[in-house]
Amino acid sequence: MQELLSTLIGHQIQVACSGASGFRGECVKVAAGVLHLKDDEDGEVCYISIDKIVAVWEKKEKDRHPGFVFKS
Repeated sequence: MQELLSTLIGHQIQVACSGASGFRGECVKVAAGVLHLKDDEDGEVCYISIDKIVAVWEKKEKDRHPGFVFKS
């Protein structure tokens, strides 16, 4: 997982962890088993233990979320 995350440095990603909801932001650093994820909104850095990560994917569009789209 650390090698995969290292290839995503500088990319916008979403991370799902065991026992927590998801996290998203810019992957800024991966070191010593910890992912450093910079929040999109306030610029704060979140530190996530790599061994708790269940899934990772790149964020393609900034404001696109899964769900229904209703047209009037």
